[in-house]
Amino acid sequence: MGGRRGGFSTLALVSGLAACSPVAVPPPPAPVASAPSTTPAASTPAARPTREAVPAASPLTEDQRILHVLNRLGYGPRPGDLERVKRMGLAAYIERQLDPGSIPDSTTDQALAEYRTLTLSAAVLVHEYPRLPPEVQRKSASGEMSPRDVAEAYPPERRAYRILTEMQAAKLTRAVLSERQLEEVMVDFWLNHFNVFAHKGPIVWMLPSYERDAIRPHALGRFRDLVAATARHPAMLFYLDNWTNVRRDTMIMQGPNRGRMGGLNENYARELMELHTLGVDGGYSQEDVIEVARCFTGWSIDRPQQGGGFVFRPRAHDRDAKRVLGNVVPAGGGEQDGMRVIDLLARQPSTARFVSTKLVRRFVSDDPPRALVDRAAATFLQSDGDIRAVLVTIFLSDEFFSAQAYHAKIKTPLEAVASATRAVGARVAPSPSPTGALSGGAISLARQVAKLGEPLYESQPPTGYPDRAEAWVNTGALLGRMNFALALAQNRLSGVRVDLGPAVATADRSQPEQVLDRLIAATLNGEVSAQTRAILMAQLESPEITRVRDYDSVPRSTDVEKLAALVLGSPEFQRR
Repeated sequence: MGGRRGGFSTLALVSGLAACSPVAVPPPPAPVASAPSTTPAASTPAARPTREAVPAASPLTEDQRILHVLNRLGYGPRPGDLERVKRMGLAAYIERQLDPGSIPDSTTDQALAEYRTLTLSAAVLVHEYPRLPPEVQRKSASGEMSPRDVAEAYPPERRAYRILTEMQAAKLTRAVLSERQLEEVMVDFWLNHFNVFAHKGPIVWMLPSYERDAIRPHALGRFRDLVAATARHPAMLFYLDNWTNVRRDTMIMQGPNRGRMGGLNENYARELMELHTLGVDGGYSQEDVIEVARCFTGWSIDRPQQGGGFVFRPRAHDRDAKRVLGNVVPAGGGEQDGMRVIDLLARQPSTARFVSTKLVRRFVSDDPPRALVDRAAATFLQSDGDIRAVLVTIFLSDEFFSAQAYHAKIKTPLEAVASATRAVGARVAPSPSPTGALSGGAISLARQVAKLGEPLYESQPPTGYPDRAEAWVNTGALLGRMNFALALAQNRLSGVRVDLGPAVATADRSQPEQVLDRLIAATLNGEVSAQTRAILMAQLESPEITRVRDYDSVPRSTDVEKLAALVLGSPEFQRR
């Protein structure tokens, strides 16, 4: 795109906006009078905010504090959310988010009902949504079967990839529509912490159950229960190969190595300590990895390719005594050896610090303040790993509501897409019936997330997707985000509809600066750096924005959609 009088160039604009990062947020006004901090004391880690509680005093204004909470505990504000939380009270809003079961969410439930695969067991999914058999794939590739023949024999809407597509669409549905915003943030956090890769073996059929049964029920519960639920789930057992972990003199009875002598597989034991609990510097040794692997021998899957569940195989278990982190696991414990290890690891100070560091990084800043990590870790230990209690310590801290934390985090692609959709009040149309073609607004949004570099449930390494700025910030990524914003604002995403009229209703559209001011007020609450504003103002004379050329005699009429996309692509919006 371009034109005379400077013209509008998306790439040039992105380069200019990229130079604004990190965002120089205008300093907030002087602190307003507020009640004393009610941050829970370390001696009472299980304390939860009450409706009378006031979050810690901070230099942020009331509006900034509310917006900060909406951006950190959820996927950003929708039109009207600031006023709604202000009426409710910020402490009451935080309290409700910490208890998602108390929040009605019928709109989301109704939208999710479109995705049939979410409620089915792995065994049913294997039967009803098979992959193309190898012979059919061969005939299709060789031309022996036409695409029409393949589609008639195996309709696309009944293939395995529909499961993943519906999971991705459901995640966007929840992120955009759900009133239980914190729960969705925490489910996504733990899905990355306990990552599994959708495309390894039969895991795609196990995914709905993994999120539904292992992650979601424990997202705000006890960490030990979360570790145990993931450890026993077939998706994790297959992903990290523990289903093949047997004592050294055991013959393998299923799978590609059937009939061969098996042995220890250390993959799960290593990641359990390095990524799930203690952390890479958590004080364990290679000998501990071996001993933990011995404790988990026999933890397997009953017919994984047919969607079977967890099974413990006593004959494959190492029945001798083990020693983990200096603690003896007595001989003859059977399946309980693994549970003893989970109990031990979940209560280690290194685990408390590792998990707390990740939570503080997610909710406060890429460089977690050490003092807050210390307090969160103390809460973790004193509450026996109560995730909700740890979050209370974080949310009511001075660090959380500090000026340094405000707009300090770069949005991931999921956060960028969901928050932009929410910010403009977009309507997300449901998909057709479960037997119809795959389409709908949430599916369109999920594909945008993938284009921006975060295909959901498809992170191959066990670390999951990162939560640091450097993973997501470069000129190419910002250009992709700008292109998404243009497609969103211009209603070019199937099943997603945006009406920017209410945002600019009182603006004179012949005056681009007025329109810009309304859009900044609507999507950024009026907060934009002088540098970003100068770059945006420089675009207002572009014929792409004013919809006129030098030789036109018609009045200017601002292209609201393009201007909205520029605001959504600004550094201020790309941060939370």
